[in-house]
Amino acid sequence: QVDLVESGGGLVQAGGSLRLSCTASGRTADELAMTWFRQAPGKEREAVGGISMTWGVPYYGDSVRGRFTISKDNAKNTIFLQMNSLKPEDTAVYYCAANVRGEINFSPDANDYWGQGTQVTVSS
Repeated sequence: QVDLVESGGGLVQAGGSLRLSCTASGRTADELAMTWFRQAPGKEREAVGGISMTWGVPYYGDSVRGRFTISKDNAKNTIFLQMNSLKPEDTAVYYCAANVRGEINFSPDANDYWGQGTQVTVSS
């Protein structure tokens, strides 16, 4: 069992920045792959990017590459999503997900555990 808790969401103006955190508990995060997803009203859940807690190399979805950065702190079982140059279309609930096989997978169904989500709203 892995429990995931996201934090850091909020309201920001277009062009601004936010930093989200996701902390895992229940087992060591060292062997996990953790991925950020987002879901806007009426849209499918979309992968933002993911990182292996073992290898540390992040991968990004096309819509955020160059603006968002994923990092990790294994000692704190935590990953971060630094979001810069935010746009109104980035407005969504952002979720953290964990894959216990250590596989970064942008398919929601391939991830085993999910956080409750945190709302990000970008005003124009």
